[in-house]
Amino acid sequence: MCGRFGMINNIDDLAQQLQVFPPEQSNFAPNYNTSPGDYSPVITNQKPDVLQFFQFGLTPHWAKKRMYLFNARAEGDHNKGNDPNYTGALDIGNKPAFKKAIRSQRCLIPAIFFVEGPTKEKLDKPYVVYLTDRNKQAFCFAGVWDSWVDQDKNVLVNSFAIITTVPNALLQQIPHHRSPVILPKAAEKQWLDNATLDNILPLLKPYNAHCMQAYPIDARIKNPQLNGRDLVKKINDTVLRID
Repeated sequence: MCGRFGMINNIDDLAQQLQVFPPEQSNFAPNYNTSPGDYSPVITNQKPDVLQFFQFGLTPHWAKKRMYLFNARAEGDHNKGNDPNYTGALDIGNKPAFKKAIRSQRCLIPAIFFVEGPTKEKLDKPYVVYLTDRNKQAFCFAGVWDSWVDQDKNVLVNSFAIITTVPNALLQQIPHHRSPVILPKAAEKQWLDNATLDNILPLLKPYNAHCMQAYPIDARIKNPQLNGRDLVKKINDTVLRID
């Protein structure tokens, strides 16, 4: 699961870092608690040179009602036990909600951190997870997007999901059973290229655990109505790392 993340950079600075154009109009404010239903910056394969704002929680184009699928399992229906040592097939391309998107509608989702809790306690015992090899710059989740028409309101909704995979050693310390796919900087362009499924599936793996750390925060992060820097303050001196 990856249902909370933070995108707190100034939008113009973010665009400069990612070497894309900022949106023509934006009232984006730092979001320390991006939750399903929120809009957040993305870079899509359709417009790889500009930041856009899509809704977190994908609704497939064929859906009859809004669905908010915020994660997409790289393994699809395989590895139901979430074995961290799983090396079998990556079956996301056969899931109805993502079959089209993983082939032709991929996106980058910038973030500064994400939030996970233990598999049992979930966000009752949350941790901020961040990268130590990006010098406080944004990293990018591997994502998929789709466009859905709300027939009742006659509105086009562009939305995205974060792809997840098996947990690395840092996530296992929390302990959490999944990990969002964070792309190495060198792989971001490849993710947006019109590469075949066979060429991009090898990118769906956990990030280097030695380049990540985590610390505990208050469970108020559970409330999607709350926002602000105070939500991600350390509640004690615990720091999870892989030495």
